[in-house]
Amino acid sequence: MQLIECVPNFSEGNDLNIIRQITDEIEKTEGVRLLNVDPGKATNRTVVTFVGEPANVIEAAFLAIKKAGELIDMSKHKGEHPRMGATDVCPLIPIANITMEETAAYAQELAKRIGELQLPVYLYEAAQPNKNRSNLSVIRAGEYEGFFKKIKLPEWAPDFGPAEFDAKRGATVIGARDFLVAYNINLNTTSTRRANAIAFDVREAGRNIEKNGVKINQPGTLKSVKAIGWFIEEYGVAQISMNLTNINITPVHIAFDEVCNKATARGIRVTGSELVGLIPLKAMLDAGKYFLQKQQRSVGVSEKELIRIAIKSMGLDELGAFKPEERIIEYLLANKADSKLVNMQLNDFADETASESPAPGGGSIAAYIGALGASLATMVANLSSHKKGWDERWEEFSDWAAKGQQYKNELVKLVDADTAAFNKIMEAFALPKTTADEKTKRTEAIQAATKFAIEIPFKVMQTAAASMELVKAMAAIGNPNSVSDAGVGALCIRSAVMGAFMNVRINASGYNDKNYVTDIIAKGKAIEDSIIAAETEVLQIVNEKIGI
Repeated sequence: MQLIECVPNFSEGNDLNIIRQITDEIEKTEGVRLLNVDPGKATNRTVVTFVGEPANVIEAAFLAIKKAGELIDMSKHKGEHPRMGATDVCPLIPIANITMEETAAYAQELAKRIGELQLPVYLYEAAQPNKNRSNLSVIRAGEYEGFFKKIKLPEWAPDFGPAEFDAKRGATVIGARDFLVAYNINLNTTSTRRANAIAFDVREAGRNIEKNGVKINQPGTLKSVKAIGWFIEEYGVAQISMNLTNINITPVHIAFDEVCNKATARGIRVTGSELVGLIPLKAMLDAGKYFLQKQQRSVGVSEKELIRIAIKSMGLDELGAFKPEERIIEYLLANKADSKLVNMQLNDFADETASESPAPGGGSIAAYIGALGASLATMVANLSSHKKGWDERWEEFSDWAAKGQQYKNELVKLVDADTAAFNKIMEAFALPKTTADEKTKRTEAIQAATKFAIEIPFKVMQTAAASMELVKAMAAIGNPNSVSDAGVGALCIRSAVMGAFMNVRINASGYNDKNYVTDIIAKGKAIEDSIIAAETEVLQIVNEKIGI
């Protein structure tokens, strides 16, 4: 399935009734999912995010832009953010199984449809063939007030729609671009001039200066960053408003720290920051790790804790609550049914296992036991990283703990995956078998589901077995006060591998490809033998250290 994201910016941030009517157009469109609506009072602007298959996204965007033009009167609009139309900008972003070139073509299709509404439309970024007018800030220069004259210039004729500026609707810019993070950093000043000075210090475009009577450009310190300073009356502070156009080049945490440094040099303090719209999970996890490393603390902590550290370190909750489930794109796209078991409370999970339902069964329990084993070893690594007197070894144990988190996370996912594999087999067996064609399709479905049900517990075996390296290391060199925890971790890992292998074998008994079965059983037996030997080695270390 191809997926694209659409992030239209509407020039209304105060009237919730107008905003709701616009977003209703998106929600009523089949095949799209509204992820986020982020209104700003001072900017008088709302950033909306939705995803879906391209044709559906184009339809939703068309309806929303049309509705915005009907409801928003730009002749009366005031706001801190640069703008030129009721729908100021509408970018499309490739998300899954689609190229930038294909996304750009969809942007051009949308722009053409909007132009047919007699609205001036400009293309930008990847959708704009003319690179002299592909930069959004260049297109928008002059803003709403200046476009009545600008649109008459031959070089600024719109790509679609009339070369007449619409006093009520303005004009809009539609394009295709990579994922962009809109991010504002709060300052303890009310001075827009001071904020702009910091923005010029860091933004890639920098500032123009005069040297030896010649004007030259002095670049800022951050690549792939656009920034301006402004005063937000709603909060009573000035901000650095930033667009991070490539967070692989300049991540959010680096932008935050650099603004802190430049602000301090100018006698100003950063008090916090705010995210506009959504952010990828990796950006938050990388930020959490970055700030933990600066403290010489272990980064091998849970995903939830990394996100909490990122929020607190960058003050993302200063101006309002930061809810990860509403701001991180992967969390919004996640299917809750895929993690039904692992989201249960412990007693509910035990009750579900004990019920008359055959799933979750031994495969899911084996995966969970493995996750517990990896978790125990990770705990020992984290305790060792923070052990008094071992300060110089914090990074060594942090690396071990980070590995442990990876093993734990993979095994946790396999808890639900194993039950899903069992359900696929049940669904295949339930297929009709009246005609010869139905029987053939049913047999094929059963075999495909059976192979999947072999592969999942085998993956449990591989992942759990890999984590035994961590268990052994923590038993040998970890905090001696926690050596028994490493021992219990070894018992869990052994049980996970042996339990998962039982599931591999019982599912393999129903698979027709005997060469495949012979190979997978041989590989499984080798893993089982190695893990039994490893458990014996770990327990010998543990028992010698316990000494009783």
